[in-house]
Amino acid sequence: MTDLEERSLSEEQESFMSLRSRLTIQIVGAALFSALSIVIGALLTPTLTNTIRIPGWFIAIIDLISLVWVTCFYLFGAKAGILCCIIGTVGLMPFDPSAPIGPLMKLAATISLISVPILFLRLYKRDGVIKKSQKLKKPHNIIVYGALGTFLRIIVMVILNIIVFLTVFSLFLDQVSLEFLGLPQITGMTAVIIGAPIINAWQSVLDLGIPYFIVFGLKLDERLNVW
Repeated sequence: MTDLEERSLSEEQESFMSLRSRLTIQIVGAALFSALSIVIGALLTPTLTNTIRIPGWFIAIIDLISLVWVTCFYLFGAKAGILCCIIGTVGLMPFDPSAPIGPLMKLAATISLISVPILFLRLYKRDGVIKKSQKLKKPHNIIVYGALGTFLRIIVMVILNIIVFLTVFSLFLDQVSLEFLGLPQITGMTAVIIGAPIINAWQSVLDLGIPYFIVFGLKLDERLNVW
């Protein structure tokens, strides 16, 4: 074997080990953050969680669990983010008063929100200079991807809310209103169609914005340097 071949083989082995190490870190990160979201769900239910829920909607004004899931995505990448969402959803089932619908709706909302950035980031190749996380870090990119992700989330969640309130939660449909907007006279399916986009748009801004400032503002991504 020539020196050139040996050098090439060594570089391939190092690349494989780097990829393997990065995948291990992503799995560990997903496990840790999903566990954190489950602990938050267990400790805050039914005290604080019920306090910040919008009456009749089974939805919290600020979803602390989704913040943890999106933070995991920012820190460890797409694989870790999706895995964290799935594990967290399963782990929340015993604690969420609206389970299994509540955790599954939370999963659908978060996945649809981060799926657009994930799809766009697949267009970029990770190299030794520019990482995918640095592409996501750019304000222009997070605004564009976030807006598209929010739009997708709104479509998905409006459809799911209509289905849920016509089937599983049909007995609670009359309790749904826009009282949180100062319009208590608007109730039922009309409130669902108007309110669901507003709630999901608000939560999307928080879900993307708060973790963004925590991860990229404090430069935690640069310290981990995972993806």
